[in-house]
Amino acid sequence: MISRRAVLLGTGAACVHAVCAPRAVAAGAAGTAAPKVESRVDPAGVLTASDVHVADYPTVQALRWMGDMISRESGGDLSMRVYHSGQLGRENDTVDLARFGALDLTRINFASLNNTFPATQAMSLPYVFDSTEHMRRSVDGAAGRSILEAFEKRGLVGLAIYDSGARCFYNHLRAVTEPGDLKGLKIRVPPSDMFVALVRALGANPTPLSYGEIFSALQTKLIDGAENNWTTFHTSRHFEVARFWSQSEHSFSPEAVLMSQRRYQKLSSRQRELVRAVAAQSVLYMRTLWDSSETASRAAVEKSGVHAIQVDRAAFQKVAAPILESYMKDPQLQRIYQEIRAVA
Repeated sequence: MISRRAVLLGTGAACVHAVCAPRAVAAGAAGTAAPKVESRVDPAGVLTASDVHVADYPTVQALRWMGDMISRESGGDLSMRVYHSGQLGRENDTVDLARFGALDLTRINFASLNNTFPATQAMSLPYVFDSTEHMRRSVDGAAGRSILEAFEKRGLVGLAIYDSGARCFYNHLRAVTEPGDLKGLKIRVPPSDMFVALVRALGANPTPLSYGEIFSALQTKLIDGAENNWTTFHTSRHFEVARFWSQSEHSFSPEAVLMSQRRYQKLSSRQRELVRAVAAQSVLYMRTLWDSSETASRAAVEKSGVHAIQVDRAAFQKVAAPILESYMKDPQLQRIYQEIRAVA
């Protein structure tokens, strides 16, 4: 049984080295050649999965559900170990590990994939979705299929797309009701050129940081605020520091469940069909968990005294419109955007 795994970042070579017992593996970062990956010594039927969120977060629970179903339906021939709370590194690190076969599955937000997997930009665009229901129809339809298929070009298999709620701004300094209120604030953004451009257009100073660094950055005043969904705001304890929440709903950037293509190809045809089928089924399970968690998190955060503020949505959309238009110059993004708007 795996007892411990650590992910070390090599700054000079920009590569990721994952160490575990009884397995040791290594993988290169995006844009670099893949280093030699040591042979697998885990049981052949054990899949490893990673998520940066805490143990009871909806996406982590959905991955566990996948593992239980896979184990049951395969008669125990195939199972899954889920590592939560960023035990295997940051989101971008786990993508690299999966691409090079050192990790089997990972759950990662589209925002962290925008730069390296351009197709994901279509669903991270500001105000591309009208509501949660619109986002779900898009994910389940042609737009979602187009994006999942795009991962195959980079050594990954797109298995499913999960919810991630409406992303909104929060900070520790003041109420924000219109774009001008953000002026001068240092706002954490995911490592996405799109989010950097959006926050800059709104008048704030975008500060790219990994998810795990946000809480300490808020505490030490390295940043003034960030943007994310209610469930993350609550489970990450960011609400303990940032007491002003603004319901901007500027993005519904969803989550991808990705599998290493190398590992996928080693499965039997029956196992591949099973993994795909269970991943698809897990989406509805995750959505049920998500809806409950979002309601509970918002109630808990507001009860703690956080100021939840309604914003001038039209004003935010007006400022964000040029960002959206600039991405429409890409034919692929324009096609997916049209697929999204067709089910609005």
